Amino acid sequence: MPSYCVPTATHHSFSPKDRPFARFQASPSRVRMACAVSCNHTTESGSLSLSTAGPIEAVLFDVDGTLCDSDPLHFEAFRDLLQKIGFQGGVPIDEEFFIKNISGGHNEDIIGILFPDWDHQKALQFMDDKEVLFRRLAKEKLDPVNGLHKLCKWIEDKGLRRAAVTNAPRPNAELMISSLGLSEFFEYLIIGGECERAKPYPDPYLEALKCLGVPPERAIVLEDSAAGIKAGVAAGVPVIGITTRNPDQLLLDAGASLLIKDFEDPKLWSALEEQEATKACC
Repeated sequence: MPSYCVPTATHHSFSPKDRPFARFQASPSRVRMACAVSCNHTTESGSLSLSTAGPIEAVLFDVDGTLCDSDPLHFEAFRDLLQKIGFQGGVPIDEEFFIKNISGGHNEDIIGILFPDWDHQKALQFMDDKEVLFRRLAKEKLDPVNGLHKLCKWIEDKGLRRAAVTNAPRPNAELMISSLGLSEFFEYLIIGGECERAKPYPDPYLEALKCLGVPPERAIVLEDSAAGIKAGVAAGVPVIGITTRNPDQLLLDAGASLLIKDFEDPKLWSALEEQEATKACC
């Protein structure tokens, strides 16, 4: 499937029907280059260091769990629909099951875990029903992660490039971004399912870098899931992990350079100030 580098409302109407699609594809050589960059920016502990990444030119945001604490809504939708069809003998899934098997995953991968013996079309219909329920819940209960708009203003004031990069289906991503008032903030929206491979592969982040024209060592990624962090690291970009729901150790094991509670966390602003100092020296 071809991948698309799609401008958001900054350049066109936020509806995908009204936008021209510029075609891009993450080539194997670009993947190899990005992985080499990742290795060149490792510390003794083996994780990427923000302080060695160079002045920031772009910030790449995940959507679910990063812009907004949406995992509880996904959990609620999966729990209710899985119980309804008698999954696990009708015993509701718990948060541990959700984190291990579902959180941050692409729908095709989730299908393989939950319904390995199901007809594919039947499994896709279940996922479609789940997304409809999620969007209904999101319209009622979606809130931004603490400090999000403060960070977005800082990014705008510094003139940094920005993109949203997500495994969420496009209707979900556009609903969340619009509900948070960020339709005009993001230059591009990259959907994992429209790339050659979704997260945890690096393709969606490589796509965003290509769209923005920014090298991986001049960007940072903000992510809340292990799959997303692995994707960012594999793309050669330092990743800040947000501990909205997933365990700290899970995010560190995935390769996060820094963990923050939310966008008000002093550790985030200290790291950004460090970057500003680096920029002033260059």
